[in-house]
Amino acid sequence: MEVILLERIAKLGQMGETVKVRDGFARNYLLPLGKALRANAANKARFESERATLEARNLERKSEAQKVAEKLDGKAFVIVRSAGETGQLYGSVAARDIIDVLAAEGFNINRNQVNLNHPIKSIGLHKVTLHLHAEVDAVVDINVARSAEEAERQSKGESLTSADAIYGVDEDALKPEDFFNPEAEFGAEEE
Repeated sequence: MEVILLERIAKLGQMGETVKVRDGFARNYLLPLGKALRANAANKARFESERATLEARNLERKSEAQKVAEKLDGKAFVIVRSAGETGQLYGSVAARDIIDVLAAEGFNINRNQVNLNHPIKSIGLHKVTLHLHAEVDAVVDINVARSAEEAERQSKGESLTSADAIYGVDEDALKPEDFFNPEAEFGAEEE
């Protein structure tokens, strides 16, 4: 099916271009969301008459997204989750969790604007891209940690996935004597 794009769509084309797409993509995504029109003579004439309005609206949305991107770009957000000693989370951090953290800071971002190919399943610093507009992206740092103190340590570059980092003990330097006293007798408590 041929459609006329009403806005820039990544990997497809610019506003005003006539492109050929699969029928399902057009019927289920482009047409219902108002991102395209079917390419016929009536719609081409309609697009040309509304072109200036569409370009102005697109430019306005882009400038608003640019303002939000300037505030967000490079900013770090902390998410506290339970995790094991190896740094594996007991749950995961999904786009919904990132949106909640951003909303708490006053940013209104939709779930489909968060570019997270798979959920975050380990503690550490993770870079997440936010698609605020077809031409505007912002990258934020998500600091996933077990506590606020650990998040602060991670932000300074410390790795918290070993016993040394968590407990302050070098696990390779431990000897069996550190765990028990071989000279101790059973029943010494009774004496």
